[in-house]
Amino acid sequence: MKNWLAGSWEPNWRSLSYFNLYRLVVALLLLGSLFLPITWNTLPGSFGRPFLEALIYSYLLVAGLGLFSSLSWRQRFNLQLTAQICLDVVVVSLIMYVLGGVSSGMGLLLMISLAAASLVGQGRLVLFYAAVAALAVLLLQFMGIWWRIFDPASIVQAGLLSGGFFATAVLGRLLGSRAMAQEELARRRGVALENQDRISRRILERMQDGVLIVDCGGKVVGRNPCATEMLGIPMADSIDLDSCAPRLVEAFRRWRQGGSGVVEFEGLQGGKLRARFEATNSSEGESLAFIEDVSRIRSQALQLKLASLGRLTASIAHEIRNPLAAISHASELLQEECQGGTHDRLLRILRDNVFRLDRIVQDILQLGRGSQTQPERLRLDEFLPAFVEDFCAVEQVAAGVVCFESKPLEMLFDRAQLLQVLWNLAGNALRHASGGPGSIRLEVAQGREGRVELHVIDDGPGIPEGFRDQIFEPFFTTRGQGLGLGLFIARELCEANGASLQLRHGESGHFVIVGGEEWQQAEASAGPKAN
Repeated sequence: MKNWLAGSWEPNWRSLSYFNLYRLVVALLLLGSLFLPITWNTLPGSFGRPFLEALIYSYLLVAGLGLFSSLSWRQRFNLQLTAQICLDVVVVSLIMYVLGGVSSGMGLLLMISLAAASLVGQGRLVLFYAAVAALAVLLLQFMGIWWRIFDPASIVQAGLLSGGFFATAVLGRLLGSRAMAQEELARRRGVALENQDRISRRILERMQDGVLIVDCGGKVVGRNPCATEMLGIPMADSIDLDSCAPRLVEAFRRWRQGGSGVVEFEGLQGGKLRARFEATNSSEGESLAFIEDVSRIRSQALQLKLASLGRLTASIAHEIRNPLAAISHASELLQEECQGGTHDRLLRILRDNVFRLDRIVQDILQLGRGSQTQPERLRLDEFLPAFVEDFCAVEQVAAGVVCFESKPLEMLFDRAQLLQVLWNLAGNALRHASGGPGSIRLEVAQGREGRVELHVIDDGPGIPEGFRDQIFEPFFTTRGQGLGLGLFIARELCEANGASLQLRHGESGHFVIVGGEEWQQAEASAGPKAN
């Protein structure tokens, strides 16, 4: 069993302070009674009134010292309690002796002291206190009988009083143990509730859904940070539900009347939000409103579908590679045997479609495998000229069609993957641009928060408004010969390198690679280069 009393448990010291305060009040009352016009039936001789006054002053001093000790020196609880009880027994027993023994009724003070000690004392010590009190009372009573001061029959009353000491100690100890156990249980439950409340608050703060606590009058009395951000709620303690969103008030009233508590409405940032109400079964009739970002949920569902589709298509593409290789090999053998205009045209069609299928398979396999990045710091004023030169040579682009303006900026990116992304963007721009001088531009700039931006711009008609939300989805294409994986793979490669690929609004085609936080400006002080 835990030794609470030997430690510095706060309730024990508080109880001891109250007990010492009671002793001080009793001592003051006894002292005040000395100045009242009453007659004290004290013993004759040296044990008379002067001795009684000395005992009361001593009791006042002992009570004052005990109160001071319990408030200022909170160490050795058992020692302090034992010393104070023993002093009480000695002083009160002597006062009782001076006033005529057990018939004076002063034994009640000892009974109260023992009861108080048994509530906070330790089991065996409580019995020790009762034994000391009984021994003191019986000893003084025997002395009075021996000196023919008290009636011999009073020994029976002293014995009953001593038995009452033990009964009080045992009963008080049982009640005290139960009270301590209940108080300790309450303290532990309080700590558990505090921890649970702290965990619940942390969960609410980390939730991606907004949570509102609404009272029965339609006032928002609590919310998490996500709800504040979604709805733009002011930082007030209590606000009306109408100030969050008018449609929430209608849904709340309908739900309170037994209808559906689900409603969709436009959020602060233009996205679609869904709110649903649930009862808390609290005594104050509060309700919970859970606010979900429908756009985010749909995006997550789309990502799951795309991941499943990617694994499926990758497995299918892997199975296609072997028969496709056999067809390609057979076409080469057939070309060696068959010569002629019709056969050449058919073989060319076969080779072109085999090449197209092989490219589709490679794109799908790359999509399924994911992107392995080996980032390095690339100087854009050195990287872009080399890329433009290679691109124009391979695609046979006339001089001046592709121009660039670079700055001495660095970006952290996988070299091969950045080449693949730029090749895809520049290839799309080449197909839609006019083909005139400067119809395709590559520009480097430093955007918000110091992030590097790489722009690919063409003078073509741009992306139609109805296709802007779908342009980065896999297998979406506006060309009959396209597969629709180019921009999707390009965006995946950018995200794998901590960057993002964006489509800017405008009358022409305008894509931007926005670097991550790792991108930093180079220390080179050279001016921008142009071609």
